[in-house]
Amino acid sequence: MTASLDYLVVLFGATAGAHGRKLGSDEKELVLLLWQVVDLVNRKAGVIHKTFVKPNNSELTERHAEHTGVTVENLMTAEPLEEVLQQFKFADLHLEDNSAPYRFGISDIMTTTSIILSIISEPHNHRFVDPERVNHKFETGTCSKMEVIDDNTVIRARGLPWQTSDQGIARFFSGLNIVKGGVALCLNFQGRRNGEALVRFINNEHRDLALQRHKHHMGSRYIEVYKATGEDFLKIAGGTSNEVAQFLSKEHQVIIRMRGLPFVATAEEVLAFFGSNCPVTGGKEGILFVNYSDGKPTGDAFVLFACEEYAQTALKKHKGLLGKRYLELFRSTASEVQQVLNRYRSTPLIPVVPAPIVPVRPQPFVPSASIRDCVRLRGLPYAATIDDILQFLGEFVSDIRPQGVHMVLNHQGRPSGDAFIQMKTSDRAFLSSQKCHKRTMKDRYVEAFQCSAEEMNFVLMGGTLTRNGLSPPPCKLPCLSPSTFAAYPTQASVVSAEICQQPVFIIPRVCQPPTAFYPATVQLYMNYSAFYPSTLLRNAGNVCMRMTRPGHFGI
Repeated sequence: MTASLDYLVVLFGATAGAHGRKLGSDEKELVLLLWQVVDLVNRKAGVIHKTFVKPNNSELTERHAEHTGVTVENLMTAEPLEEVLQQFKFADLHLEDNSAPYRFGISDIMTTTSIILSIISEPHNHRFVDPERVNHKFETGTCSKMEVIDDNTVIRARGLPWQTSDQGIARFFSGLNIVKGGVALCLNFQGRRNGEALVRFINNEHRDLALQRHKHHMGSRYIEVYKATGEDFLKIAGGTSNEVAQFLSKEHQVIIRMRGLPFVATAEEVLAFFGSNCPVTGGKEGILFVNYSDGKPTGDAFVLFACEEYAQTALKKHKGLLGKRYLELFRSTASEVQQVLNRYRSTPLIPVVPAPIVPVRPQPFVPSASIRDCVRLRGLPYAATIDDILQFLGEFVSDIRPQGVHMVLNHQGRPSGDAFIQMKTSDRAFLSSQKCHKRTMKDRYVEAFQCSAEEMNFVLMGGTLTRNGLSPPPCKLPCLSPSTFAAYPTQASVVSAEICQQPVFIIPRVCQPPTAFYPATVQLYMNYSAFYPSTLLRNAGNVCMRMTRPGHFGI
């Protein structure tokens, strides 16, 4: 049986900024605290205590001073918050004089106290049990892919410093309870942190409070906070590897990631690298080497240390030499361990040998590279759908060509925040980009730019489009179709006689194509996917294939 509480403290706080429901949402510091102790056993309330809090920044507006009665002089003589919190007095209990004149916050305290005294008395006889406790320390842990996660408990934090850790993110959301192992840092296709993280809270109330910290600052950077889903969290942090579970079974360990190891490095060499000043937890069992699915080493490893002191000593060996190679050392997390192993040990998305190229019927529309009849949308919400984009474009929906909406996905197969729209004319593309630029979609403003089909295809093939111009896609990664860029020539392919009467050679060129070409089997390019309003099916002789994007290659 749970014991009931003997005391309650009614607390009222005021900042130099917003009040009420918006309290704390503008990152302003506390300047005033009022509290009153309620004796639940004897059913009486103590005196109302009032104290000023000295903030780091004493700026106050005249409107705030008039509304709260707090002046700069009050704050100059006040004590810091840490010292104020030590002044809670639980022994000073006697009935409060209700005839005291009204002052800011006192009426709120008295109203709340009256409600408490009412519900603990006859005929209600309510008992306060199981108070919610705020976790002061974040606990690391693992997450199974089979776990069911409530979508209303997950957020996505964006704009994080690359060197931040799960503990740093937990400090950003201090006062809110994150589940064990509920911070998952996201990695890019190179295995480096991309400045995003998924955070899972104990319930939707704490998640909603976390959303109010949108654009709060972590150091000098402001952090964007958005809603996410349980599926998003499982894709990053979920895993079923027994090896990882065993490695992370030791709790309260600090994880360090090693990158750049020689492929022939052994556990003994790693232990010798750190030395006796920062011993590895469990010796060889505290080292996890990351291998590809075929067993070949990747040059990465994770190491466990028992305390923060050992971890800090280990990090001082950053860029130290092991053999003839220098090693990079970073703080890591349990979710990052799982994410790295999932990536390296999973079956590659793109086959090593490209499939043969076969011709299909020409599409109804093949845009010219010289006409700027496309619109690029940048900064879309991650949860944006095709319907959201159509609603965003409004009156210009009728000017979109069939199959003309292309959403760019990142290497993890999720929306990257970019999309391309093919319009019927360049005039409508220009007009739509002007009217839709910085228009709001789900509390985010979206940038709209006019561009050409060539620039669109460049990005869809894996390249990047920036203010400095075009950057080609990674040459080491095979694309869906042969490259159109002169810098990346493609070998000629022979079309089977079942399709054409005589074998011919196909060499892609930049010129306007009468026919589009696609692989004979389905391939997925890691930085791209396009759809709207449904997939397009085309026949080529006896060959039938599903087209997932527009092609721009000719014979």
